[in-house]
Amino acid sequence: MAGKQAISASGKWLDHIQKWYYNAAGFNNLRLIRLPENLYNDRMFHIKRALDLTMKHQILPKEQWTKYEEENVYLELYLKEVIRERKEREEWAKK
Repeated sequence: MAGKQAISASGKWLDHIQKWYYNAAGFNNLRLIRLPENLYNDRMFHIKRALDLTMKHQILPKEQWTKYEEENVYLELYLKEVIRERKEREEWAKK
């Protein structure tokens, strides 16, 4: 009986740490709001399709795979913008 309570208590403790880390990371505040709507929708489609295939234990047909030449790093510009803003915020905090 006492063992189950200890496991339950440690699970709650771990949940609190996970929630704290999630909020402390800061990425959840910005989410993907910076993306244009079409990129956001494309991203959601790919994620949903991947989850669907995973649940069905299937692999995407090879003709639907993204080719290296077609791959684009659309998030890189937005990541650079966030990094620049964070540095600017830190500079203002120093003053």
